[in-house]
Amino acid sequence: MATIIHEVQQILWVETPHGFGQVLFVMDYGPHENTIWVVALEASREIKHYSTTQIKICKNHTIYN
Repeated sequence: MATIIHEVQQILWVETPHGFGQVLFVMDYGPHENTIWVVALEASREIKHYSTTQIKICKNHTIYN
Protein backbone atom coordinates (compact mmCIF):
# COMPACT_ATOMS: atom_id res chain seq x y z
CA MET A 1 0.00 0.00 0.00
CA ALA A 2 1.29 3.47 -0.88
CA THR A 3 1.98 6.27 1.57
CA ILE A 4 -0.13 9.37 1.02
CA ILE A 5 1.38 12.74 1.99
CA HIS A 6 -0.89 15.79 2.23
CA GLU A 7 0.56 19.29 2.53
CA VAL A 8 -1.68 21.42 4.74
CA GLN A 9 -2.30 24.68 2.84
CA GLN A 10 -4.14 26.61 5.57
CA ILE A 11 -2.70 27.49 8.96
CA LEU A 12 -3.65 24.70 11.35
CA TRP A 13 -2.51 24.98 14.98
CA VAL A 14 -2.36 21.93 17.23
CA GLU A 15 -1.48 21.19 20.84
CA THR A 16 1.21 18.50 21.16
CA PRO A 17 2.97 16.88 24.12
CA HIS A 18 5.79 19.40 23.49
CA GLY A 19 3.65 22.54 23.19
CA PHE A 20 1.76 24.33 20.43
CA GLY A 21 2.72 24.10 16.79
CA GLN A 22 1.63 24.49 13.19
CA VAL A 23 0.89 21.44 11.04
CA LEU A 24 3.07 21.27 7.92
CA PHE A 25 1.84 18.02 6.40
CA VAL A 26 0.12 14.72 7.18
CA MET A 27 1.34 11.24 6.22
CA ASP A 28 -1.13 8.36 5.92
CA TYR A 29 0.32 4.85 5.78
CA GLY A 30 -3.02 3.07 5.39
CA PRO A 31 -5.79 1.66 7.57
CA HIS A 32 -3.52 -0.40 9.83
CA GLU A 33 -1.29 2.49 10.99
CA ASN A 34 -1.93 5.80 12.73
CA THR A 35 -1.77 8.91 10.61
CA ILE A 36 1.44 10.90 11.25
CA TRP A 37 1.28 14.68 11.64
CA VAL A 38 4.43 16.71 10.98
CA VAL A 39 4.39 19.81 13.18
CA ALA A 40 6.64 22.89 13.49
CA LEU A 41 6.70 23.71 17.20
CA GLU A 42 6.21 27.36 18.08
CA ALA A 43 8.49 27.73 21.12
CA SER A 44 11.43 25.50 20.22
CA ARG A 45 11.12 25.85 16.39
CA GLU A 46 11.70 22.08 16.09
CA ILE A 47 10.00 19.85 13.53
CA LYS A 48 8.41 16.82 15.22
CA HIS A 49 6.25 13.86 14.13
CA TYR A 50 3.13 12.91 16.10
CA SER A 51 0.48 10.24 15.73
CA THR A 52 -3.17 11.23 15.65
CA THR A 53 -3.61 10.14 19.27
CA GLN A 54 -0.94 12.63 20.47
CA ILE A 55 -2.36 15.93 19.19
CA LYS A 56 -5.42 18.14 19.62
CA ILE A 57 -6.64 20.72 17.11
CA CYS A 58 -6.68 24.30 18.43
CA LYS A 59 -9.28 26.94 17.68
CA ASN A 60 -8.53 28.99 14.58
CA HIS A 61 -9.21 32.64 15.51
CA THR A 62 -9.14 33.76 11.87
CA ILE A 63 -12.27 31.69 11.17
CA TYR A 64 -14.13 31.82 14.51
CA ASN A 65 -14.70 34.89 16.67
